Amino acid sequence: MNAAVDQIPTRDSTVTVEDAVVTLDSVITEIAARREEFTRLSHVPRDIIDKLKKIGIFRAYTPMRFGGSGMPPADFLRVLERISSADGSTGWVAAFGSSNTYLAALPVETQAIIYADGPDQVNGGGLYPVQPATPVEGGWRVNGRWRFASGCKGADWLNVGIGGAETGPNAGKPLAAVLPARDVTIVDNWNVVGMQATGSHDLVVEDKYVPHEWTFVRGAPSTIDEPLYRYPTVAFQGQVHASVNLGLARAALDLIIDMGGGKKTLTGAPRLADRPYFRIDLAKCEAMYHSSRAFFYDAIEAAWETILKGDPVSPQEANLLRLSATNAAHMCSAVVQQAFKLGGTTAIFNTNRLQWLARDAMVVTQHAALNEGTYDSAGALFAGVAPSAPYP
Repeated sequence: MNAAVDQIPTRDSTVTVEDAVVTLDSVITEIAARREEFTRLSHVPRDIIDKLKKIGIFRAYTPMRFGGSGMPPADFLRVLERISSADGSTGWVAAFGSSNTYLAALPVETQAIIYADGPDQVNGGGLYPVQPATPVEGGWRVNGRWRFASGCKGADWLNVGIGGAETGPNAGKPLAAVLPARDVTIVDNWNVVGMQATGSHDLVVEDKYVPHEWTFVRGAPSTIDEPLYRYPTVAFQGQVHASVNLGLARAALDLIIDMGGGKKTLTGAPRLADRPYFRIDLAKCEAMYHSSRAFFYDAIEAAWETILKGDPVSPQEANLLRLSATNAAHMCSAVVQQAFKLGGTTAIFNTNRLQWLARDAMVVTQHAALNEGTYDSAGALFAGVAPSAPYP
């Protein structure tokens, strides 16, 4: 395992919470023990968010000039995989450590205010549906309601989508307006088939003034010149969510392998590991998992190497970043579904985690950055024609 994955940079060499040393391993162990609690709550509680802060998740993409760790993308994604193996929802929420790449499009002076209390800032939000905002002197008067604000109950800052300028370089593009979390009302209405603990509730903002310097176009170039902010931000959004399914697939495979070696089954039939169909399907699932994971990280490492050489990521490289993320999400979802089938009747009980993993993995593939449209756009670039939507 890469050393950066096992030892996330922290503010102090030894960090304690309630007199216990906090490490990535210890947090993952606690997440696994408490995941049912998180689902009942419909969010990852603040004490876990605080521990994720302590191990450096939320400073990974804070600018280094403000105390960020500058963690390479592949290392961050491997951390998310490990967390997601314990609980997909917590991995999804931890993924918002990457969203500070969006904040890097704000004026440097605004970012200095955001990080004035330290680099471990949790940024989240619900950008859609984009709401009209009233132009006023120096900014916008914001009102409205937004959906899918994952991790909002643990956030320090929340972004909401507003209609942008009618003229200029950003004409027609929606803006993200950044507000302190205390200025936003959370509507507790997240009730879904999977990923319940992401807490992706609605947000409401009532008559708040947001200065221009606290708004940005999502995916716009960074105002800070550090390697992390030359990495394609929209592609990275897809990758952080795809890494959740990589973690879920590994968890499902480990579970079915453990089940396969059991000494007896419900019906008294031979154990799963003694059945050819089980061994064949298990081998196919392992192949799907490892091949999709290899493509995923190969594309990431290639793009990162380009950036470290001082060159821009090409459209062809960005296309592979998007395609490999969508491929990983869908292939790993298929792995989880097949593991569920191999589990037989045992897998349908609520006490068996396979049914939980199946629901979570299905939800990941529904995300806009990972849906089937990616294949259409990627294929258009391969064929040399213009994609039908903004891409990559």
